[in-house]
Amino acid sequence: MALDELKSALPDYAKDLKLNLGSVIGNSELPQQQLWGTVLACAIASRSARVLTELEPEAKANLSAEAYTAAKSAAAIMAMNNVYYRTRHLLSDPEYNNLRAGLRMNVLGNPGVEKVDFELWSLAVSAINGCGMCLDSHEQVLRKAGVDRETIQEAFKIASVLQAVGATLDAEAVLAANG
Repeated sequence: MALDELKSALPDYAKDLKLNLGSVIGNSELPQQQLWGTVLACAIASRSARVLTELEPEAKANLSAEAYTAAKSAAAIMAMNNVYYRTRHLLSDPEYNNLRAGLRMNVLGNPGVEKVDFELWSLAVSAINGCGMCLDSHEQVLRKAGVDRETIQEAFKIASVLQAVGATLDAEAVLAANG
């Protein structure tokens, strides 16, 4: 199993990550589509080739073709939106909030899966990319749809662990190559 491969690849100093990886994915209470869509979108957002290589096959096996594509779409659109909206939020000139974005975001209206699943994946990617505006927006949509805080927290726990695993494994690969 890919999860075991990732856990065994982590160095001893990252024991907490090993344990957390097993619990946030292996013991998740999220439905399969929400879980594996979150995993795939976050693996992409982590920018770690190792994390994506290990987890993508299992995600693909656990998702319908539509959900697989939608999870990748969530990672793609949020890569753009998180930069745009985070920048708009961070600029001190409030007039940027009055300007039309002018960026295509059609997938948000028709993601090909349940809107709640796509919103959850978008929230998780936004956690990795650090966009407070997007986090607030997606969290509000999820809460209005009746999604509880524990489910939302599950998504950003997965995001945090996969980001940390990716950063650790990538750093170890660089250190080994320079070693």
